[in-house]
Amino acid sequence: MSSVAEDEPPSIEQLRAFADDGRAWVIADATDTPIAYLILDLVDGNAHIDQVSVHPDHAGRRLGRDLVEYAAEWAVARGIPALTLTTFTEVPWNGPYYERLGFHRLAVERETPGLRAVRAAEAAHGLDTWPRACMRRDLPQGA
Repeated sequence: MSSVAEDEPPSIEQLRAFADDGRAWVIADATDTPIAYLILDLVDGNAHIDQVSVHPDHAGRRLGRDLVEYAAEWAVARGIPALTLTTFTEVPWNGPYYERLGFHRLAVERETPGLRAVRAAEAAHGLDTWPRACMRRDLPQGA
């Protein structure tokens, strides 16, 4: 798992593309240093959490949850029906954490073509060394 924790963050160019499209959010500390971020993609009509990360020195402060909730509000405001993500299922701060935030695991046969493509790209990047799954959180409509 250390290889995952040591994985490089997205490039500035990648982050800029998400930010320019209004799908990247950053939480900074009092010195304006980024300590948490979330980037959101659109996959098969849903808001897909491509990456959410909190600096270890700031873990346990619910920053990740706050970012996920902000992404949910963003999606609801745009009539997007669900948040999706892919995650490690057996890591406490991944699968079980997202379940506490209202996500449920998708059975493989319920994965959309776009989610299957995301999973294939992750596998090509070596992320299937540990068990992973797609997860979904349905969002209220008409809000």
